[in-house]
Amino acid sequence: MNPAADSPGDRTGVLVVGAGPTGLTLAIDLARRGVPCHVVEARTERPVNPRCNTTSARSMEIFRRLGIADEIRRSGLPEDHPGSVQYRTTLRGEEIFRLDLPSAAQVLAGVGRDSWPTPEPQHRISQLFLEPILERHARGLPGLTLERGARLVALRQHADHVEAVVESGEHAGATRVLRCDHVVGCDGAHSAVRRQLGIRYQGVEAIQKFVSTFVRSPELGRMAARDRAWTYWTYGRRLASLIAIDGDELWLNHVAFAPDHDTDGEDPERLLREAVGGAVEHEVLGVVRWTGRQLVAERYHDGRVFLAGDAAHIWIPVGGFGMNAGIQDAATLGWMLAAVHHGWAPPDLLAAYESERKPVGEQFAGAVGAAARVSLADVSPDIHLTGPEGVRARAALADRLAVTEPHRYSPDGFSFGYHYAASPLVVGGEEQAAISMGGYEERARPGFRLPHTWLPDGRSVLDVLGPGFTLLRTDAGVDVGPWVEAARERNIPLAVADVPACRLDRYPTALLLVRPDQHVAWMGGVDAHPDELLQTVTGRVAARQR
Repeated sequence: MNPAADSPGDRTGVLVVGAGPTGLTLAIDLARRGVPCHVVEARTERPVNPRCNTTSARSMEIFRRLGIADEIRRSGLPEDHPGSVQYRTTLRGEEIFRLDLPSAAQVLAGVGRDSWPTPEPQHRISQLFLEPILERHARGLPGLTLERGARLVALRQHADHVEAVVESGEHAGATRVLRCDHVVGCDGAHSAVRRQLGIRYQGVEAIQKFVSTFVRSPELGRMAARDRAWTYWTYGRRLASLIAIDGDELWLNHVAFAPDHDTDGEDPERLLREAVGGAVEHEVLGVVRWTGRQLVAERYHDGRVFLAGDAAHIWIPVGGFGMNAGIQDAATLGWMLAAVHHGWAPPDLLAAYESERKPVGEQFAGAVGAAARVSLADVSPDIHLTGPEGVRARAALADRLAVTEPHRYSPDGFSFGYHYAASPLVVGGEEQAAISMGGYEERARPGFRLPHTWLPDGRSVLDVLGPGFTLLRTDAGVDVGPWVEAARERNIPLAVADVPACRLDRYPTALLLVRPDQHVAWMGGVDAHPDELLQTVTGRVAARQR
């Protein structure tokens, strides 16, 4: 198999391998930052079965920055469909517990917005509907090429570029060489990029096994319409979750089993009957038997090649955290690659990607694994009894669910509490407790995502941040001229924005330097040394200011 001769079109800035949510988000971000980007995807068609079915608040904030949050929020479930979660003996049986969560229409109308910790609450949308939106936006951006049916065959790293050998499905056996400044593997759990680098996963190989059945059933839609929810957890022979995909006739039935269970013998038709509590007319569209894991790659990069999304970490999907962590990976890596591409940061900056994102991946993996073991634990069969014994058993389970489930379905700690406090690109970061699903503070801290607040003009403070670095000023009397001059001398993109001084509880210093990914790089006042700080946060010198 011989690579074809090179052509002028074979050189690009960044090659993204994989056109799932992580790869598409990264490609869109890079293209918007003026970085030439080529995406290759081995599949010509998307998988039939839905995968992730929820988009976190932090992912929605990232999509807001990319200009596509509103379109995503108007897609997926009907706008008036609640995002609620119900726990029932079976779909036709007794209700045990529920989490009432808003619909997209309520969010778009701003119901309760003054109490939101974000301008973009989480959204229930299946990956079936999310990916086409991302792909359509990607294909419309200049400098971005997306090629389906193209498979990565080999990588060869050189001092100043990477050669990627790609095989196109149009001509079986014919390959060509793409010369790239950098390559990012966003190609999932079976990543060809990770295999080429010889990087292994580390962690727990099996937490639970699942049988997931995708069905079309208007009858299920009519049954659920009596009390609509996004997900119905049911406790038949096995714990199952029935997920509304389109709010009508498309449903996904996830059924959990012990990690040593042989799921090959499980009949999807029986599993659906057990979840519903009886037969229901339906058409099976797809069945997937899979294993929930807790794995993180031993390294996130090798030279000019990086891993993101499921290629870097996979864990049991008890809340969509895998896809959403991948989107966070993309937001961090995107600005770093752009900074190096445009020359306002040195290549050494890119080493910070692993030092920032790998600890987050490891802590997410541990927290998700622990949550899964609790949420998927066995329950007493007495919940199916009639009479006082059944009432008591269901009440006891409801008490348990009231503790374990709210943070799983409103994981503000994962959206707003993850951080890069120990990063070499952050000045003043302090040692932090382990990241948890529910733990975060609405107060600016070095390394953390800038807390949201609504400004007098109705915008979120996140909306005033520029595409590069932003210097937020809470005291209009502070002279920012030295900052502007230091940034200009080093060609570092820097915007300046004023925020009301009345929010000192949230922004407690006169100045806050915010990175392109909306994380705080430094906080302080008039005694700062702008030139040294800007060199530190762009990877040119080690931090000396604490």
